[in-house]
Amino acid sequence: MPKPAKKSVIKSSALEKTISSSLDSLFSAFSNSADAVETLSKDAKKLALESKRLTKKRSALMKRKKIAAGKLKKSPDAANRKALKDVEKEIAGVTKLLDKVKPQKAASTEELMALKACFKKASAYMKSIEGADKTLNKPKKKIRKKRAKPAAPAAEVVESM
Repeated sequence: MPKPAKKSVIKSSALEKTISSSLDSLFSAFSNSADAVETLSKDAKKLALESKRLTKKRSALMKRKKIAAGKLKKSPDAANRKALKDVEKEIAGVTKLLDKVKPQKAASTEELMALKACFKKASAYMKSIEGADKTLNKPKKKIRKKRAKPAAPAAEVVESM
């Protein structure tokens, strides 16, 4: 009967190298994710502010359009027609900008959510590794020899007669 092939056992140096490279990869992933979350958060805030500004501007223009349409209905002269057309042009421009910003904002928000989830996972791993490092790197406690307790004096038995 042929002998089964021996399984190779990993050497301690190779195992140490694997562990250190894995830790380095985790540290770099943690720092990269932190940087990415910070950068994308700033961009998301800018896009949110831009979207909010354009939405407010659009709603103000819609009110102005309603007022201009009312004036045009009361007195249909050239000045009122021009005012209404100007407001409609502004609304079209603002709507065009909003149509550009909203998809960017949605994509940015989605990516930011995914990055935050990865960052949360990486930070949880980092915390657990830091805790493990603390326990592994504790100095060995010196074991004190216990002092021998002094012998208790023998209780004298007094018999009363």
